[in-house]
Amino acid sequence: MGGAMDLATSEGALIEGPALGPGDPAGKPRSLWSDAWRDLRRNPVFIISALVILFLVVIAIWPQLIASGNPLSCDLAKRQQGSQPGHPFGFDGQGCDVYTRTVHGARNSITVGVCATVGVALLGSVLGGLAGFFGGAWDAVLSRITDIFFAIPVVLGGLVLLSVVTSNTVWPVIGFMVLLGWPQISRIARGSVITAKQNDYVQAARALGASNSRMLLRHIAPNAVAPVIVVATIALGTYIALEATLSYLGVGLKPPAVSWGIDISAASGYIRNAPHMLLWPAGALAITVLAFIMLGDAVRDALDPKLR
Repeated sequence: MGGAMDLATSEGALIEGPALGPGDPAGKPRSLWSDAWRDLRRNPVFIISALVILFLVVIAIWPQLIASGNPLSCDLAKRQQGSQPGHPFGFDGQGCDVYTRTVHGARNSITVGVCATVGVALLGSVLGGLAGFFGGAWDAVLSRITDIFFAIPVVLGGLVLLSVVTSNTVWPVIGFMVLLGWPQISRIARGSVITAKQNDYVQAARALGASNSRMLLRHIAPNAVAPVIVVATIALGTYIALEATLSYLGVGLKPPAVSWGIDISAASGYIRNAPHMLLWPAGALAITVLAFIMLGDAVRDALDPKLR
């Protein structure tokens, strides 16, 4: 009985968090997440990137706040014209307002990036976590499946799979990204779970008779999720760039959908005569991708215990 009580005490101490630091208030143990949040609040890279992303999310949800026009309303008499009063970005090859289309293009790009990242993170974490926890045949089969998916070039796979899709919505593109994106997260989740399940508090919980589901959800998942969050945050910007690439190639979003990739593709033939058509959507895409990559780097630095 005494040994079991000692194990329970040891498990509880490890679960609650590390010991109090010299500057911690009494009764408030520090944890990885509280330390990470404290570091992020002091990181100017995180603050700037978070503000940019917040602005992009707001205009993606309510583009009419800063662009009241219709992105599909065009006037051929104004095609390729430059900046004018009320139209700061000029007009594209069809006479559509570039400013309005650039603002409204954020919705599809952000939607694809967020939904694809959530789908990839959930599917990859579940499959990789189960493989790392149970091992054996499940781990061997999943490892071979991930090897097969890693061998498929992403852009080439998109050209093949999406070329037969006629829908102009974001869901086929999101489904494609989830289909080919989960193996990376799966590998990371598998490695994190394998490392976490070797810790003493997990062995103590196992010795006390904790079920597999309790060990996974209570003890392993909270300590293995940090690398997944870091990679998913950085990958979000990559998925936005991938959507623009596929739309540029004509297999992603299709007109009349509004997308930065579609506008860049339409402007590529007029880069000498009307460079403004390419400059603004390409600039918006670059800023968005950079903001998410900077946010992921800041989160990685905050969650990496080796940098403390």
